[in-house]
Amino acid sequence: MRKIKILLLTCLVGFSFTSCFDDLDDNIIPASTLEINDFVWKGMNYVYLYKPEVIALADDNFASNTEYQEYLNGFESPEVLFESLKYDAENVDRFSRITDNYYELQNSLGGTSLSTGVEFNFYYVPGSSSEIFGAITLVLNNSVADNLGLERGQIFRGVNGEPLTLGSIDDLGDAIYQDSFTLNFADYDNNGTTEPEDDTVVLNGESASLSKMTYTENPVHKTEVLNVSGTKIGYLMYNGFTFNFNDELNNAFGEFSAAGVTELVIDLRYNGGGSVQTAAYLGSMVTGQFTGEVYSKTFHNENLQSLDTNYLFTNSINGGGTINSLNLSRVYVLTTNRRTASASELVINSLKPYIDVVVIGENTVGKTQASQTVYDSPSLFTDENVNLSHKYAMQPLIANSTNVNDQLVPGTGLIPDIEISESPSTFGILGDINEPLLAAAIANMNFADRSFNVVNEGDKLRDVKHYISPLEQDMYID
Repeated sequence: MRKIKILLLTCLVGFSFTSCFDDLDDNIIPASTLEINDFVWKGMNYVYLYKPEVIALADDNFASNTEYQEYLNGFESPEVLFESLKYDAENVDRFSRITDNYYELQNSLGGTSLSTGVEFNFYYVPGSSSEIFGAITLVLNNSVADNLGLERGQIFRGVNGEPLTLGSIDDLGDAIYQDSFTLNFADYDNNGTTEPEDDTVVLNGESASLSKMTYTENPVHKTEVLNVSGTKIGYLMYNGFTFNFNDELNNAFGEFSAAGVTELVIDLRYNGGGSVQTAAYLGSMVTGQFTGEVYSKTFHNENLQSLDTNYLFTNSINGGGTINSLNLSRVYVLTTNRRTASASELVINSLKPYIDVVVIGENTVGKTQASQTVYDSPSLFTDENVNLSHKYAMQPLIANSTNVNDQLVPGTGLIPDIEISESPSTFGILGDINEPLLAAAIANMNFADRSFNVVNEGDKLRDVKHYISPLEQDMYID
């Protein structure tokens, strides 16, 4: 039997379940799960980048309202339905998300969340295939962890008094996402050798109890102007392309410009992405000589082709203030393989056709797609006239992003020009010229009168995983 095509443009006007089929009556469907499932399917059918690859999202997939309703009733929750509609979630779409509270989503995209302000990696204890330890990689400014005096490089061997092991890491990792938890610290001893086999990680009796609080992160984590052999080098630790901190980012470049910076290192090692527009602003701050030229492009599915956009190099920010540009022809970018993603990769990919971009660190995540928040509302992309019977919203991939030469970021990530990994024993102080990744960047600037001790010991410790927030590795269109 020939399938009946669903009239999707009609569905957008009200998102009522019954409006999409010719043979339906005007009854209101009382089941809230069914109503939300209806929103999920119709929203994904209209905006999803990979709609052509998902059979269940085809416009003509259902012969009748009854068949469609039976399909929706086959999913016990909107989350289960949403996950079933993602294309190749293991390899391609690792990033689309759904939430049952769009207020939390909105806050998170603006940089506000419940947080202790501490980030960390987990590693195997040297010589063990089951014992685990954690290492603090970053402490956010003015956060709970910062106020407790926690520092990058501190080692912990337990959580809530329980030792970290391969068998317990998921449960204890989940505990770290609870409102309160305790880190049990340890000492790492290399026993005076360079080989990890005889290294030990032993509890030292110290601990710190942390409770989450509402925290708004300024992604401009740290700026430094380094004077190396008479050359002014700007260092920017930037942790997220958060649209409501664009002025703070621009102010950082104002400081660099006033100081006479001629070399720049942008530390994106813990930057999972964010606003596409902010990424275009950052590219314009690094340069300045390409105003009006194409920085990056976005491409949508056939339903949204009218939204395809060219993002341009610009000399103004937020439609008003002047961009503080450095007019550089070279920039250094520091990366890690589990954290540097999406908008961070967009900056590297989009600047490369114009200037020399030297990438130092590890292979990046490999995310070229952008998302946008989809609400159960007539306009889909705004929360105006939103359906007040639930708070679900989706953050699906809706566009691919390329540079001016139509080159995507590979799904396998961007390969660094200089490969170097950080390790708990070599973390160093961020922004210090002796921190290994920054030292490698400065060494590459060819200072004939200086030498740098570039240490690469990251491959000596086997990492287990890094816990990231649900919206990390997101690149979105605002």
